[in-house]
Parts: sequence; C-alpha cells; structure tokens
Amino acid sequence: MNRTDRLYALVEELRAVAPRARSARLLAGKYEISTRTIERDILALRESGVPIYAQAGRRGGYVIDKVRTLPPVNFTAAEMVAIAVSLAGAEGTPFFFAARSALRKVLAAAPARHLEEAAQLMDRIRLIGTGEPGRSGPRPGGAGGAGGAGGAPAAHEAAAKPARGRARAMVPLAIQEAITARHVLLLDYRDRRDVVTVREVEPVAFAGTRAHWYLLGWCRLREGARAFRVDRILAAVDTGEPAPHRSYADLDVGIPRALVRVPELSG
Repeated sequence: MNRTDRLYALVEELRAVAPRARSARLLAGKYEISTRTIERDILALRESGVPIYAQAGRRGGYVIDKVRTLPPVNFTAAEMVAIAVSLAGAEGTPFFFAARSALRKVLAAAPARHLEEAAQLMDRIRLIGTGEPGRSGPRPGGAGGAGGAGGAPAAHEAAAKPARGRARAMVPLAIQEAITARHVLLLDYRDRRDVVTVREVEPVAFAGTRAHWYLLGWCRLREGARAFRVDRILAAVDTGEPAPHRSYADLDVGIPRALVRVPELSG
C-alpha cells in the first residue's frame, strides 16, 4: 500500500472507531509498518488539518474528532473500480439504480488523475460468464496455474501461521498494486493437486466468475499464460521488477470471448 492510500486508510480507520482510540502499535500491526512510520503519518495528517488527537492512558492512542468538518476525502482509483465491479453484479436488484447514481456522484467529484488511474485498472478486469458457478472459469490444467508436480519449496515455508494468515489477507491488494504498477509478482501458489510452487508472474488482469477470482498473467516457471485462483495464492510479493507490457488480448487462457465482459466505470 502506498503512502497516500495509507493516509486515507488511517483517517477512515480512526473515524470508524471514534470516539475510541487506536494505539500506534495496533495501527502499525494492521498496516505492517513500524510505529515510527505511523507517528510520522499521524503528524502529516494533523499538519494538513485533520483533527487527530493523542489520548493518554492505558487504553490511549490516537482519536479523531468526528464532529469537526474534515477536509474533503476523495475516493482512490481502486475504490472507484471496486464500486463499479460490485455494481456490475447488482443488475436486477432493488437498489441497482441507487447504486449507479452513487457511482456517478463519486466519479463526478473525482480528480482527473484518479479517474485516469481507475480507467487503467478497469481495463485489466474481466467478468466471466453467467452460467453455473465455477463452470465458466479458465480451463483447468493449461490455465489453472497447476502445471506439473514436484514444485520448488514455498518461499515462506518457515513463516509462522499468524504471519501466513496476514500475508494471505493482503494477497488481493498486492496483486492489484502490482497490476497497476506493472511489476513482477513472486507467488507461493497451491494448485488443485495441493502442490505448492514458487512462481514469478507478470500480472496482466483480474478475472472474476460467480464462484472465484483469478489472477491472469504470464508464468515464468511454466513459460506461458496462466490463471491463478486467488484463494489458492498463499503469499504474493511485489518484486519491484518492471514487467513486460502484456494485455489481456496477449493471453490465451481458454475463456470464450462471448463470456467475457469489461465492467463499465461510468455506471
């Protein structure tokens, strides 16, 4: 998570629990950074006018004043895309038109830079099929990310279980940021045969069916396009290495074009 998104997330976290406090240690653990970084972030927010105060005592920490007017907070590109993707699956529900109206208001108030980032991210999302759950996803074997048996040891095999749980919870965010930044990902992946391998993957797109979400990309281990089921990714690390430019059209993951659509950002 970059610093801008983290500052926004800190404000929302403090607003959600106000008037209770959140300690620097708890916030540092939540965002997997040091307490010193949290303290610098809080200072930056206070200097920008956000009403955050330090509360002393055993249950003390940082508290935000919800009564006072806060500076305008814009939706991030990822948040706008999340609303649009959720809206795409809400057709036919009683609140579809209200949700579409809400998205349009968000887009109307968004800075041009955020809109451009959202459009780029949206272009890397595909919604697949309307048939039976799990039946219209990427084809098994060739695109399921399974490959052969006898994989390399997992990259984080020695990590404690709680650490693994936190790592898995952050997997979708790591993938989203790597897709946006066009960075190579290092994955610990458990395939359908329960074999764990370490993969260097050039991420291209997210694809969602009724049953599952997939990371579509170029797998360097298998030297081909693969679809990795997100709930089978044990850990994902952004290597920072720039990935070659690839588009969804460059991949052949066995999904009939008639079943694939790009959700609309316009609402």
